[in-house]
Amino acid sequence: MPNNIAGHGLTDREMMQLCLELEKARIRSSSSALMETSHEELRRIYTRSFETACTNQQQLFTAMQQQGLYQVAQATAEQINAVQHTMQNNLDPGSRL
Repeated sequence: MPNNIAGHGLTDREMMQLCLELEKARIRSSSSALMETSHEELRRIYTRSFETACTNQQQLFTAMQQQGLYQVAQATAEQINAVQHTMQNNLDPGSRL
């Protein structure tokens, strides 16, 4: 259903997708700042920001999925095994021997 925001006619899906992307960007930004901060009070602030953004992102994703606006294909066992193998090799390159 369209929402005419400032004449742009954004749909509910488009608005939710924009919000989801903003939360993902906030997660990346907070994470980066958190890793670079040595001041304890700033670390607490960035940690709260990170946690809030993660919660918001999950809630948006869940709402979109429940409304049929964000469909995720289920991975096969083979795909999962391939990713696990790749991750294991990246984490422990010596395991390839």
